[in-house]
Amino acid sequence: MSLAQLHYTSATDGDVPDTGEAEPIRGRFSAVDAAIPASVLTEAGPLLAYEPPAGTASRLSDAALRALPEAFSFSVLSDGSHLLARTVAVRPAPDSSIGFHAHAVHIPAGNRLPGGALPVTACRSARWAAATPDRTTPGPLAALPATGHARDREGLNDFAVSRGPWLAGVLADLRRLSGADASGRVVLVERQSDDVARWIALACVALPAESAERLTFTTYTRHPERAPQQIIGVLSQDAPELTDPAFRVHTCTGPRPEGTVDDAWAETAARIWRSRAPELFREAADLPGEPLAAGPLAVTALCAGVALGPNERAAAAGWAAERPYALDAKRTRQLVEALTAPGVDDRTGPEFDAAGRLFAALDGRSPAATTAPLAAMLVTEAVRGGNGSVELPGRTAFSGPEGAAVAAVLGPETVTELSGAGAGQDVARTVQLLRVARLLDVDCAELLPSVVRRLAPALLADADGEPRWAPALLELMDEQFDVRTALLGALDAIAPQDPAGVERLLGRVPLPFTGTQLLPHLRMCAEAPEAKAGCGQDRVGAVHRVLRAAGMSPFAEPLVLRTAVGLVWEEGGMTAAEARMLLEAATSDAHRTAGTWSYLVAAALGAPAGDEDAPALAHDLLRGFPQQIGGRERAALLLLDFAREIRTDAAAPEWAERARALRKDAEPVEPDVLGHAFGALAERLLAPDRPEAELYALVHSGDPDLVAAYDRAARGPGVRSRLAAEPAYAADCFAVWTAHPHAGAEWSRTSAALLTEVLRPAVRTFSADEVAAVEEAVGRSGSSGRAEAFRDWNRRGQGTLGRLGRRIAGRVRRI
Repeated sequence: MSLAQLHYTSATDGDVPDTGEAEPIRGRFSAVDAAIPASVLTEAGPLLAYEPPAGTASRLSDAALRALPEAFSFSVLSDGSHLLARTVAVRPAPDSSIGFHAHAVHIPAGNRLPGGALPVTACRSARWAAATPDRTTPGPLAALPATGHARDREGLNDFAVSRGPWLAGVLADLRRLSGADASGRVVLVERQSDDVARWIALACVALPAESAERLTFTTYTRHPERAPQQIIGVLSQDAPELTDPAFRVHTCTGPRPEGTVDDAWAETAARIWRSRAPELFREAADLPGEPLAAGPLAVTALCAGVALGPNERAAAAGWAAERPYALDAKRTRQLVEALTAPGVDDRTGPEFDAAGRLFAALDGRSPAATTAPLAAMLVTEAVRGGNGSVELPGRTAFSGPEGAAVAAVLGPETVTELSGAGAGQDVARTVQLLRVARLLDVDCAELLPSVVRRLAPALLADADGEPRWAPALLELMDEQFDVRTALLGALDAIAPQDPAGVERLLGRVPLPFTGTQLLPHLRMCAEAPEAKAGCGQDRVGAVHRVLRAAGMSPFAEPLVLRTAVGLVWEEGGMTAAEARMLLEAATSDAHRTAGTWSYLVAAALGAPAGDEDAPALAHDLLRGFPQQIGGRERAALLLLDFAREIRTDAAAPEWAERARALRKDAEPVEPDVLGHAFGALAERLLAPDRPEAELYALVHSGDPDLVAAYDRAARGPGVRSRLAAEPAYAADCFAVWTAHPHAGAEWSRTSAALLTEVLRPAVRTFSADEVAAVEEAVGRSGSSGRAEAFRDWNRRGQGTLGRLGRRIAGRVRRI
């Protein structure tokens, strides 16, 4: 394919006065191939224009003129075609000021340079002209022979070494630009435009050809913010204004950049250039993998002896692990040797993980002599590096002399650590060491009981979330029957103390305990989630279901009762009714041995004041656990039992005094427990057949809690319904609430309020006959004066209660 060309030069009348500094130069097309559309010329003018560096004098010597930067550019136009051009400063005529001449070729959309050459290869081509040809319609160019930087291998190597600190950063940005949907621009700040061209040549050698040929660039511009190309070369004086984050600016004339580049491909490419081995880019291109993937390039570099960093080594190992068939035996051996080279002290977790995957891929495929260094490195890291996530090799890796040598060194270290006081507390570390001991055939039988004893509780403490050690633990238990048996037994033993923790562990780590071991507590913990979900609100039913999973009766093994109760009542208190059913389901001896009696006591003391099961439960607990329950809790249960006695008429005399004494012993007493006892006492004293002596004792006790309990009971629905249905009961209440005017301030306030707020609303609903019946009953309960007092009270409004109380008191004294 021939290339249509054009020439764009400074205007004839573009000379400017000698002001001492160059200014923007106007241009014009001086020769254009007729095949180039007018639309191309419209876009080409601004791309080809030239402005000398700031501070350049308008008249220069020939040497100074030749030293001015050249703008070598490759630009994409709106129609998809490209313009490859070189613009240089010239002197149009002797003694004239600076002008410029641009020579360009137009490459139609979908076409490339002849021979598939990359645009950067034409940088120094001899076909570029610095003057307009004689004809205004130049003929097409057959080619642009590559004679520039791309052909100067040693020069590029020298340049790459000189720009070593910037290489990885620039290559990383250029790699991002080479994609089909890339955005942003890279600005290269250099002292010479030729150096920008060298940067582009470096990138084009490193990048795949299909990526390199898409890069657009210009080696020089005064206004980078206006340049449409992806790679823009500027002088240092034109760079500080580039603050837009869309520009990735690399100042290669300033201090070395700090930090590392998080791009394994770019880091590898930079090391290859610094090693003066650009031929490795072509070798890597022949390996399978995605374009610009780090793996093939890193593998090629390592096999060639190029030292890489940990991220790049990890990329190489990961790529080879996925494609163990892609390398021949020689290159596989070279890769393993590079990955396991002694003296490397910067290996990372991801690198070891990748090396483990590589060993797994090569094991059985490659000779043991090839894989042995990988196995040794992995085990050494597991023992000395403390890396609990290293994927350990299989036992066959240590069956030969290489394995014996590793075992001789690492075996004693493994035993020493496993026998230490901290063994077992770090789960990942302990699991790894136990697995290493088996790989190296180290005898740890004597150490195993103490290690497992500490390991089992550590599993519970470290079981939140998704334990990273879970896969290794399961492999350990699958590999070593003795460890599996001991560890499951230890977990079963501690399950009664922390059943909820064991349940959470089993929910995250599916431990294998389906063998012949009994393990009743582990089986219960495994069954608990399904049992609780299936039984819903029937928590006692869930307990029975969990107990069945144990395969043992609580009468034979009481501790299963503790495990079951701890599993079901991990959250939410046990109710008194549930506690009574549990107490009936197992003997007090079983609860006593299991320690679950404390759950039952808590259920009794935490029951609401209206829970009718609480007093009966307290009575059973006091009988069943006389030696276990003492102090404040015993007194609180006695208060509940006192409520039962009151309600069954089994209470001994002096109720108020006994209730107050029990309250004192139970301090700080639960409000609901006090509500049970004092409420039962008050309800009994509101009954018509109450013992008058006990009522008198309460009224005259002056105890705020007792009087308040009486007030609450009197306002309850039972009293109100009875008042509405039984005039005789209303008369009784009137008599009681007016009979003790000198009992004290607490009773006076309470009785007055009850007369007003409870009795009066009830009496107002009575018919005349019912009111008469109340009057008659009041008279029978005392004297005619009391009946008259009732009539007077019934006629009066609420505001006269104070006087009424005084009148009633006077009449009572006269009776």
